[in-house]
Amino acid sequence: MTVRPADSTAPRPGPVTRIRVRQMSASGVRDRRDDLATEEPLEIRLTAGDESRTVAITMRTPGADFELAAGFLHGEGVAGAGDIAAIGYCTDADLEPEARYNTVTVRLAAPRLPDIPQLERHFVTSSACGVCGTASLDALRGRCAPLADTSRLTVSPEVLYGLPHRLRQAQGVFGRTGGLHAAGLFTADGTLVTAREDVGRHNAVDKLVGWALLNGRLPLAEHVLLVSGRSSYEIMQKALAAGVQLVCAVSAPSSLAVDLAREFGLTLVGFLRDERFNIYSGAERITA
Repeated sequence: MTVRPADSTAPRPGPVTRIRVRQMSASGVRDRRDDLATEEPLEIRLTAGDESRTVAITMRTPGADFELAAGFLHGEGVAGAGDIAAIGYCTDADLEPEARYNTVTVRLAAPRLPDIPQLERHFVTSSACGVCGTASLDALRGRCAPLADTSRLTVSPEVLYGLPHRLRQAQGVFGRTGGLHAAGLFTADGTLVTAREDVGRHNAVDKLVGWALLNGRLPLAEHVLLVSGRSSYEIMQKALAAGVQLVCAVSAPSSLAVDLAREFGLTLVGFLRDERFNIYSGAERITA
């Protein structure tokens, strides 16, 4: 697979935007610098042969954009590890230079774009974890099977207790801005493999899955996924597609996230904080 750089002369957005603010408190008023988490659109274009189509527009924090595109396409069943021939920032002449770092083109190895229903519309997503793929369990059943638990993955409560702190230590941009979600990938003994940050929790998961895909690490059956917010249907769908068997969240799951976990054999842990958690599905993977 080829990774293409963009025009080096174009301004590249970073994960942090600096502004001036006026701070008011009981002790007085002062003007100071503030760091914000950058939020900008990312357009994902899919090409094959002479065909090209925009398949997603999502609001994200710049950084790991190729991973985000690859992870999104994998989670939606559009492209697997062997399907991507090249990925890079778009250099089309119709784009302004400053927009090139906000447009990623993924070229497939196939001679034409796949004829699947998802490509008949754009996935217009938001950083608030809105609709970003298949919208029902019925649609998911058509392309995903329940997990085959061949890894015999088990994790102790003591290991889970320590994961939020380890993820928080890896959140460098959050430490500066206080405004980002995170997703972390851990081994069964609690070792952090890698973490990603984004204004959208589902984007952070896509970046993790994309990292695994581009580095030949899928499926992730031997790993634990931790997200910094709540667990939604979209996050569970992406975890299932990546082969993750144990998903943890520091906040609550949605009802559809629990339904998905129970039907497809995932372990789902919620409210993982202050050395406690709830198990909503798959308790057999948590040792007593």
